Amino acid sequence: MISTGQLRAARALLRWTAQNLADASGVGVATIRRMEVLDGVPSGQIRSLSAIQSALEAAGIEFTGSAEDHPGVRLLTNTKQPRKMKDSRKS
Repeated sequence: MISTGQLRAARALLRWTAQNLADASGVGVATIRRMEVLDGVPSGQIRSLSAIQSALEAAGIEFTGSAEDHPGVRLLTNTKQPRKMKDSRKS
């Protein structure tokens, strides 16, 4: 599982809003925001956290370490996925 710090850092690397991540993962924006205010491994449905992690990985994020041991993230530069999602509020 990923940590809340990794979740926040991954979203920042992609310059995604919570809404962008919600759209990409199918998880509600309120759930994402609730997870991000905690420390450690987010509480909640494992299915939701897995969907969030998969969406971030599909966008080019690599999670390093583990939630308990040297958690980190990095942006892969050779990904074929677009990094920044279109802001849904502008349409």
